[in-house]
Parts: sequence; structure tokens; C-alpha cells
Amino acid sequence: MPAAPPSAVAFAAAPDATSDPAPGWLPAVAAWTLRRIGWRVVLAQPVPARCVVVFYPHTSNWDFPIGLLGKWTVGIHFRWVGKDTLFRGPWRGVFERWGGIPVNRRISTGFIDQLAELIRREADCRIVIAPEGTRGRTDHWRSGFYHLALAAGVPVALAFIDYPTRRVGVGGFVELTGDRTADLARIAALYAGATGRRPELQGPIRLKELPPA
Repeated sequence: MPAAPPSAVAFAAAPDATSDPAPGWLPAVAAWTLRRIGWRVVLAQPVPARCVVVFYPHTSNWDFPIGLLGKWTVGIHFRWVGKDTLFRGPWRGVFERWGGIPVNRRISTGFIDQLAELIRREADCRIVIAPEGTRGRTDHWRSGFYHLALAAGVPVALAFIDYPTRRVGVGGFVELTGDRTADLARIAALYAGATGRRPELQGPIRLKELPPA
């Protein structure tokens, strides 16, 4: 009988960063806050200096503050991509200081190529993307993260949030092969069991089918 596919439960084997936060007052306060509300952060090791990080599942506004507290706990400068409408007014400066990178999805701007160049240029660059692209249910992931990782030649880190077990963090890493079907099957197997705050809004882990050549 074949072995069962890895699940998000296996992510728990990653080191618990909540009990051992990074040095400094901000990681200590973030870890204390998470412990007070019953959450813990797990972080698989070693964390690549350059990678594309996918965050799944994203079904609630609560994912952002919990994820931000997790980022501060581990003390790693994860940058994250968000829709440009979030960066209006005084929030722009705040979000950018927190690692935010605005993207305008309404027009084609060569954004993926720009991010790939950023990753290649900098020695330390980890960019977080929510591949669902929305908190609502979708029938496929956006392919930007996939093209970005291949273009930059970096691994994909699997960040997750699991409300039943109240865990958030990075559970593992995947090197893409360029075979979309096989790569997404591996990613889906590793995410099996990860449950968002609103499970009914979680979509399947797959990319949109390419049009016939």
C-alpha cells in the first residue's frame, strides 16, 4: 500500500518559533501576543535567503494580523505582495515598512519580471504571495508565484495557516521542475489538511489550464 501523502499536520514537526522567538523586543512581544491568543508559529529550517513564499489558505481578514505577528516572531524580513488599493493614504508608508509591495492587477505592468529581477539582485529576498488572489473561493490559483519562482531560479516556501490547530508558519520548501501538473500535485499534497477560518472559501490547489497550443 502506498504511503499516505504528507499533510499540513506534518508541518508541526518544524521548530516551534513561538517558544524561541528571534532576539529583540518586537519578536518577544509578537510571540507573547500569539501565545496569549493560543497561536504558535512553526518555521521549517533552513530558510532560504531567496525564495517565493506562497500563503494558503487565505479566507479571512484575520489571516493578515496573525501572519504579521508570525513574521515579527521569527524576525525574518518577509516581503509581501498586496493589491495597490490597500496602499492608499497613510497606510502606504505603514505597509511598506512592514514589507508590503503594491501590485496593480487591473493592468499588465511586467510586475513578475520586476520581482524576479529584485530577487536576483538582492542577497536576501523572500516574497510572500497569496496565490488565490482573493479571500473568496476561486477554482484555481493565480500562476504568478509559479512564473516568478522559475524566472528567479528560487525555491517555493510553503507558508500556511491552520485555524483548527491554531498554527501559522512555513512548513517546507519545494523546488519547481517546470512540470505544472506534477509541481502543483506535490504542493497540494503538502497542504492537505490546512484549514482556513472559512473552509468553504478554500479553492482547489491547481493552476488555470493552459489554452491548447
